[in-house]
Amino acid sequence: MKTSEIIVGLDIGTTKIACIVGRRNENGKIDILGYGRSESIGVKRGMVSNIEDTVNSIKKAVDEASATSGVDIKYVNVGIAGQHIKSLQHRGSLIRESNEKEINRLEIDKLSNDMYKLSMTAGEEIIDVIPQDYIIDGEQGVKQPVGMLGSKIEANFHVIIGQTAAAKNILKCVKRAGLEMVDLILEPIASAESVLSDEEKEAGVVLVDIGGGTTDIAIFYDKIIRHTAVIPFGGDIITEDIREGCTIIKKHAEEVKIKFGSALASENRDDEVVSIPGIRGRPPKEISFRNLAGIIQARMEEIIEHVYYEIKNSGLERKLIAGIVLTGGGALMKHIDQLASFLTGMEVRIGYPNEHLAKGTPDELASPMYATGIGLVIEGIKRYDFELEMERMKEDAEEESSKKTKPSITVFEETKEKKRQSYLDKIIRLFDRDLIE
Repeated sequence: MKTSEIIVGLDIGTTKIACIVGRRNENGKIDILGYGRSESIGVKRGMVSNIEDTVNSIKKAVDEASATSGVDIKYVNVGIAGQHIKSLQHRGSLIRESNEKEINRLEIDKLSNDMYKLSMTAGEEIIDVIPQDYIIDGEQGVKQPVGMLGSKIEANFHVIIGQTAAAKNILKCVKRAGLEMVDLILEPIASAESVLSDEEKEAGVVLVDIGGGTTDIAIFYDKIIRHTAVIPFGGDIITEDIREGCTIIKKHAEEVKIKFGSALASENRDDEVVSIPGIRGRPPKEISFRNLAGIIQARMEEIIEHVYYEIKNSGLERKLIAGIVLTGGGALMKHIDQLASFLTGMEVRIGYPNEHLAKGTPDELASPMYATGIGLVIEGIKRYDFELEMERMKEDAEEESSKKTKPSITVFEETKEKKRQSYLDKIIRLFDRDLIE
């Protein structure tokens, strides 16, 4: 396997902004060349709430990643999440001009691109279109149609929708930080690339990425993404619960949660306590581990119940053999896998992104909290390779048509002439128009 180009993933999260620089080596693993991390100040529940603070945090993380990797970072793959994200299922079709020729990747690409023309409600745009399976002349369940013969191609698509304003704010922050956005990738899809195996995706699995502001869900079955959802709760609301329940400041609440927190109150004793320093000479406050775990468990149960609702809503509850994979910073909470298994009755494991990482990668990056950032690099490499392949096929089609005395207009030329009007293209045009106005 050839080494890939250097790809940069930028995870703009609620609690942290992580910039990871990597590339695929000859063994198919990801070499992390460098990374940077900064505290995220201007982001709430996955959405930008303060442009300047977010820009400064991005610059800090990117500068650190640039220094550690020795790479001048200009182009980044950015993750998007937030409560505004939703998804729907849609079927598209394409009538072929000739059923005597084999189906080509360019035709499949055109079918996917046509989905971006679906009309959305005001203020919403299509972020991504993910093909699930294909129907060739009525034959259903086709996974790989390239090379087959047929007159009509149909496909079922998983269409992901988001708010235009939310994406414009992300783009504005990235541009002000002196960067160019290559692609906007849904964060649970990126996380799935870094922590799930092909066997799990085939057997049926639920990825649950517990971040600071949101909990992202992606459900796979038969190697196809079937359902995505974003729950507007994460680790930050647990910190807020501890702050209010224990009447301590937010800084101490976060420290207590990380060092002594547990998702199961029954696993802690009343005589185990932590002492919190008082404010300006006031006496210290003692909090029992059991009470602390009780506060955490109450909120975690609510989050997991939301996850279980989405699992049932997908209609695949009984088919998910591989169970649930928890990742993200929230997955580091003690006993969270036991609580999730108890509430859902499904097998649960913690997802670490180390399976795809090359030897020598810093141990810190093998943490679930970097699953999204590493996934953005992996997904960015896949999309870059796909674009290269499409360009090569377009050049071959152009060369073939130029040899003919009377070139006819086929799907190849049509695809070559029409650049995909993706969500990112639309956002960039809207952003540039705002600057002109």
